[in-house]
Amino acid sequence: MAPARLLDLTRLVSRLGKGPLTGVDRVEYAYLSHLLTLDQPMFGLIRTNLGFLLLNRAGLDQLPALVRGETPLGQPDLLGLLSHGKDPIRARAEATLRRLAIARAPHPLLQRLLRRHLPAGSSYLNTGHANLTDRSLSAVHKAGLRITVLIHDTIPLDLPQYCRAGTAMDFERKLAAVSRHADLVIHTTQDARAKTEAHLARLGCCPTGLVAKLGVPIPQPDDSEPPPAPYFVTLGTIEPRKNHALLLDVWEKLPAPKPMLYILGSRGWENHAVFARLDSLRPDAGITELHGLTDSAVAALLAGATAFLFPSHAEGFGIPPIEAAALGIPVISSDLPVIHELLADYAVYLDLSDVYSWLETITALAKTPKAKHGQKRRIDPPTWADHFK
Repeated sequence: MAPARLLDLTRLVSRLGKGPLTGVDRVEYAYLSHLLTLDQPMFGLIRTNLGFLLLNRAGLDQLPALVRGETPLGQPDLLGLLSHGKDPIRARAEATLRRLAIARAPHPLLQRLLRRHLPAGSSYLNTGHANLTDRSLSAVHKAGLRITVLIHDTIPLDLPQYCRAGTAMDFERKLAAVSRHADLVIHTTQDARAKTEAHLARLGCCPTGLVAKLGVPIPQPDDSEPPPAPYFVTLGTIEPRKNHALLLDVWEKLPAPKPMLYILGSRGWENHAVFARLDSLRPDAGITELHGLTDSAVAALLAGATAFLFPSHAEGFGIPPIEAAALGIPVISSDLPVIHELLADYAVYLDLSDVYSWLETITALAKTPKAKHGQKRRIDPPTWADHFK
């Protein structure tokens, strides 16, 4: 048998049945979709509490419909109920995958599982940051597989104050395992590469790296009627790093009648002050919080927006501003090197410490008819075809 590709799908499977995919999930899904188009043999590896599951192409062919919600998850089995009794969706997801698996093994027997089922010369791909442990990667290497890992960013180490408690320590262990075991590291931007390789070198070894920008499909709006202009949009999980607090400050200072701000995204973690402000908004605050929208509904709101606002403290890539720029919508962003790398002079860059500049820029845009904003060009976003080359 020809060498195969083994794609780690642990992260993606953990999201089954739990709503829209996040940015990292979308990358793992893009790899799955692409590899399924190739003639080369392909397998999927999933780590569960009870051990590893191995899927062949026949099983993987059924996974995209499960991810999209077109095929419902099956009923939980006894193992699922025992290991995920408090998470019925996860119990159903893992039970469904167990039925599709061609083999399974407890954690200590991963090497034997891979040697038994994968041909010589195969390679392992990890794009979701899950399952990056010395134990797992060592077993993969000992089974004779070449290891390629995509590192999205090093924000947990660079700015731990914007992450969940304990994230920095966990991510350091993952990156140390990558440093010791990876044959190739994929970076999504030059900025991310510089930061990641500095940490990898500090941890002992900097594997060979390459930069491949993530694919960003041009958003396809649905046919819903956009809200009355002017209005602004920000998109992303409501967590400290995304800096929704700055926009709340700006909207408090805007004179009446205020343009509408649509905050698109689910509530995240460690952001109680912002949640409290959102919960106490007056009807005339000019702010609406929306979550759970379909991609096409989000695209429709973006397409009609006066501008897209992105006051983030840090990004590894930054898909939402690229999507806005692909639709020809003005982008007002924090002054991040990665956004300069991706959007160059398309975006307007503002200092996060200067609330007045944000207030002045938003006020001016709200008073100017959209046709006169001067943002006539659109960018051509990077494609998955270019990434996979």
